[in-house]
Amino acid sequence: GGEAVGEQGQEEEVEDRLKEHMDNLLDKSAKTRQVALQSLRLAFSSKTISEFLLERRLMLTDSLEKCLKKGKGEEQALAGTVLTLLCLQMGSGPEGEEVFRSLKPLLVSVLTDSVASPSARQSCATALGMCCYIAAADLE
Repeated sequence: GGEAVGEQGQEEEVEDRLKEHMDNLLDKSAKTRQVALQSLRLAFSSKTISEFLLERRLMLTDSLEKCLKKGKGEEQALAGTVLTLLCLQMGSGPEGEEVFRSLKPLLVSVLTDSVASPSARQSCATALGMCCYIAAADLE
């Protein structure tokens, strides 16, 4: 029984840290937002946490949208990567489709923005392709 309690405590600690990183996406400091994006990228790529993300996908989608709109260079590139991983976590169901549908216009906007950094444009192109492959219901 002691191991189960220990694992439960670890799980809660991980979730608390993830919530903190998600909150930090709305911070005024670009550096804080970038650190939060890097932490989320690592978390999303190392463990399946789709149930945890399911209830937070709208807040996370809104935060990523702000990072893509208002961020520059590195922040936009990280936001694109985190979005790709979020789509992978959500899968091909209605939730993944919803995330993709809401951010697709913004991804296209950054991708076609000649002033955006090459890394941001590349990241948005990858996010657009991967999310379209995973979550787009419309064949076009």
